[in-house]
Amino acid sequence: MSSAAPAEVQAAAEDQDSIVAILRARWVAIRSGDVGSLPVIIGIIAIALFFNSKTSIFFSAVNFQNLIGQMAAVSVIAIGVVFVLLIGEIDLSIGYASGLAGVAVGYFQQAGTGHRYPGLVALAIAILVGLVIGLIQGSVIAFIGVPSFVVTLAGLLVSQGLILQILGTQGVIGIQDKQLNDISNYVLTKNTGWIVAIILTVALAAASFGSYISRLRAGLPTGNLFLTVVRVAFLGGLAFAAVYVCNQAKPRPGLPLVGLIVVFFVVLGGYVASRTTFGRHVYAVGGNAEAARRAGINVKLIRILVFMISGGMAAMGGVILASRLNGI
Repeated sequence: MSSAAPAEVQAAAEDQDSIVAILRARWVAIRSGDVGSLPVIIGIIAIALFFNSKTSIFFSAVNFQNLIGQMAAVSVIAIGVVFVLLIGEIDLSIGYASGLAGVAVGYFQQAGTGHRYPGLVALAIAILVGLVIGLIQGSVIAFIGVPSFVVTLAGLLVSQGLILQILGTQGVIGIQDKQLNDISNYVLTKNTGWIVAIILTVALAAASFGSYISRLRAGLPTGNLFLTVVRVAFLGGLAFAAVYVCNQAKPRPGLPLVGLIVVFFVVLGGYVASRTTFGRHVYAVGGNAEAARRAGINVKLIRILVFMISGGMAAMGGVILASRLNGI
């Protein structure tokens, strides 16, 4: 009886993981109102079709390059905000925090001043500015108990004032450092783009099938192998398609470096959220802070670290925006 139980459980799990069962479960979820990301996908398709009807170059290779550059900063900032939302808080300061970081990176690479540093040092200072903003706001929220809405709104106003104070009558700070400007404006060579696509696809396949084999050896539910293959093929195909389209762009063919930066932070954020103890603690605090505290989780520290992540990612987004415009 006991020896047959694991086999029955495994058989039941395999039946639930069949393609028909997965599709049926998804359809039931949609009918019950759990539409998941479907509205977002439909919205993106509708937006793309609308703008393509307004101009014939919307689906062109050069516009695809432009879209990668335009969405990069917002995407990076959004990754940090996700952690804040996971603990049930809000961060209103990210816009001006990113702006202040952009001012910082421009300020500390300015030529003809006594505070000019190499581009990477200026970048590190800008990220540090974002981390400090997150540290201060997170500490006030965690230790004093002021609602995050109020604290981050105040942080927004402080950052706005600092930006106006630093820029003064100058109004604009140009970024002359090549390393900083290359963050958003550098494009990879065609061959380098193909190599990157191969590396990303191989890494994805290794991670997906490695996880499948590990769960199979441990006797755990593995999910549908065919769907795993389809997912790897689909995402790998997207990588190759992106490289192919970018390589057709004129006058600067190639995959934008900033696109790889976004992919790096997406993968890093996903790994931290789903594969680390810190990520599990974030979900626990967001689900029930009191229960998490009773379970031994340092809730205050988690809140502070989450707002530091948000501040740091906002700062990186500000640097990307400043780099794209070659100034702030």
